[in-house]
Amino acid sequence: MSKAFMKDESQDDGADESAFDDALVGSKAMQEAMVDEEAMDDLDSEEAAKFSALTGGKNYITQKGFDRLKAEVHELMNVERPKVVEVVAWAASNGDRSENADYTYGKKRLREIDRKLRFLQKRLDRAVVVQPELQKGDRVLFGATVTVEDENGALRIFKIVGIDETDAKEGKISWISPIGKSLLQARVGDTVLLHTPKGEDELEVKKIEFLPID
Repeated sequence: MSKAFMKDESQDDGADESAFDDALVGSKAMQEAMVDEEAMDDLDSEEAAKFSALTGGKNYITQKGFDRLKAEVHELMNVERPKVVEVVAWAASNGDRSENADYTYGKKRLREIDRKLRFLQKRLDRAVVVQPELQKGDRVLFGATVTVEDENGALRIFKIVGIDETDAKEGKISWISPIGKSLLQARVGDTVLLHTPKGEDELEVKKIEFLPID
């Protein structure tokens, strides 16, 4: 069995950011994006800390994931929000707002929609779109479809995607998840260590492909 693949932890935290980009997506021609403290409030504390520390605020995402975020913004802004505004206006015209359930709920829903819109827009503003099928090389990069074999001989397939597009049922895992971080930069034949609450699992990389991800 090949030795376990481990990332080099000896590098200084201030190591050149372009080198990190190259390790993640195989290209140094990346967009720059600064951390937005207000946007971090929309993530849970653990995820926000990882996102900020690992990427300097960049939101790596596939083209399909980016398009889905834009579609969600369009739906909220042009369909759902106007409907709620109409209900609130109608409810306000009915008199005492303090005892008007439609008005109270409508205002609450508007705040929720507006908060979601701010969050999604900031995600889009910081997005760095990566098309998996254009990636290349013999290492696991963002967007890779990776086949691994566990200690029991079972094969599993993981797709490395952005934090906005994970789907466990489809094997889509975030690149900042424990398994995602373990797989990045691994080659076929490498054994990666996955730390879980139950201990360490060894996964051997059997195949690395760069395919379109829906």
